[in-house]
Order: sequence, then C-alpha cells, then structure tokens
Amino acid sequence: MKKMSKTLAHTLAALLACGAMSVHAADKVVFQLDWVPGGDKSAIYAAINQGFFKAEGLEVTLQSGRGSSDAITKLASGSADVGVGGIAALMTAVAENKAPVKAIMSIYAKEPDALFTVKGSSIKGIKDVVGKTVATATFSSSNALWPVMLKRQGIDPDSVKLLKVDPTTLAPMLAQGKVDATINWITVGPGYEAVLAQAGKTLEILPWSNYGLDGYGWSMMASDKMIQERPEVLKRVVKAMRKAFDYAIANPDAAAADLKAMVPEIDAKKAAAEFRSSIPLIQNEVSAKDGIGVFEPVLLKTTWEWVAQSMNYPVDKLDPETLVDRRFLP
Repeated sequence: MKKMSKTLAHTLAALLACGAMSVHAADKVVFQLDWVPGGDKSAIYAAINQGFFKAEGLEVTLQSGRGSSDAITKLASGSADVGVGGIAALMTAVAENKAPVKAIMSIYAKEPDALFTVKGSSIKGIKDVVGKTVATATFSSSNALWPVMLKRQGIDPDSVKLLKVDPTTLAPMLAQGKVDATINWITVGPGYEAVLAQAGKTLEILPWSNYGLDGYGWSMMASDKMIQERPEVLKRVVKAMRKAFDYAIANPDAAAADLKAMVPEIDAKKAAAEFRSSIPLIQNEVSAKDGIGVFEPVLLKTTWEWVAQSMNYPVDKLDPETLVDRRFLP
C-alpha cells in the first residue's frame, strides 16, 4: 500500500510539474494594431478567440493604435513586439530615422489606398480632384503616396486642398459635403456607406491601384529586438496569423463574431463586410503568383520607388531588401 502511495505521489508530482510547465510555457507577446478594432482586423481577433495563438504556446495582448506611423513608433520604442501597418510608413520611418523595425509578412499584396467620394459628384477619376478639397487622417500611411499619385496623373499637388484631420471625422465630413473626397483604405468602405446613407448619399470608391499604384500595403511587422531575441516565438506568431487569415477568409462572419466577442460594441455585420472588402487585397493575382505573405523583390522595389518619389528621397537612400525579414514565413 505504501508502495502504491509513493507511486501515486510521484505520478501526481509529475502531472503537477507538467501543468506548471504548461502554465509557464506560454510566451507573452504584445501585438500592436495600427488603428482601433475594426472588421479588417477580424483575423487577428480570430487568432485569439479560435485559439490559434494558444495552440502555438502564445499569450497575445492587443494594443490599439492611431495609424501606421504610430504603430511603427511603438514597435521601435519597444512598447510592442509585433504589429501591423502600411509598409509605406515603415519605409519612411526607416529612411528618416532608421527605425529598428522590419516587415515580416505581407498581408495586402495590393495597395488598399483609395479616394472616397459620393455618386453624382464631379469627381469621376483622380484627375477630377483639381481645385477640390480632400480630407485625410493625420497619420495615414496613404499620405506619403498621395503627392506621387497626383504627379503621375499630371496634377500639381498644390492644386488640391488637403486637410489632415482626426480619422473619426472623415465620413461625417464627406456626408455633410464639407469636403469633396476623402483618402481612405478600401476596407473602411462599409462604415462610410452607413454614414452616407443617413444623408441620402451613396459611396463611390476610386482605388489607386486602378491608376497605376502597384505595391504592397498592410503588412505584419516586428521590432528588431523581437527578431534578434525571440525568433522562434516570432515564427510561431506568423504561423498562427497565417492560420487565422485562412480561417477568416473562409469564414468572414465567424471571424467578425470573434471580433465582437472581444469588442462587444462592434457591429458584427459591418465588421464582416469590412473584412470581405479586404479579401481581394489579400487574395489576388499577385498572391496567387508569389504566395500569400511573400515579399517579392521586384514588387517590393516598386513599392519603395513610389515612397521614395513621394518623399523626394533618392532611390538609393536605402535598399528595400533591408526592410524585410522573410525567415519567419512557413
């Protein structure tokens, strides 16, 4: 009987030890969003709510942001480990301040930037913005590309009045006719539709990709500190996010429900519509050719050329290859 008790005690001790190890095995990761919770980010919330992060031994905390530049600043300062944002903003941050941050996975293989206006307005194409007033979010990554878009269309940027405002005011300003157009990502279109509908107006979206803007957009990033000190953890984060995006693309409504489960004030129907609007940016002819998540060298170089021109940088100011780290993709 004593022998049985000793064996049982050893077994229990082993089980407790394993339990303690499993409790301590979860690696903590601070994930920086580039904006507040929204439908375009449903996959990130699905990664938590569906247990994709947990399955990789990760305990992830999300932080809201105020634009891509803000997200990159927080990554660079060490207040976050990984995050998402526009790669144009990263290129600017590295060119200007040598920000210790790298892109590790492409999410949008097409640029999400677009001009929002209303049906029936005089703006039928990019060239129609001459003499008009356009509003944009102060910290939007699109701001770096806007002057180049205009110049490549033969438009003097000074011929367009650009207002930089709080992003929450953009849709109301357009609905009230205070501006002729706004600069946004395609993914926020469903939210605009609801606001404009209240004013009896219909949204018209002019994607910049229709006017020659080729390049990568929203991307997953990591601080150099995270890359150097916890590469294996980062690899698991990327693996979980790949699963989460596959899941969200196949189940937009379920992913939106995951978002709402964590952020109750979210409108799940609107969130699902926002994520659906992002799918063509993720799955398209570019990702079909190169693979989802991949930074193809030629397209990466093209993305940098757009940014360099917009910021009046010499193209050789930096090598865009130094901005990415492909080691963490499956």
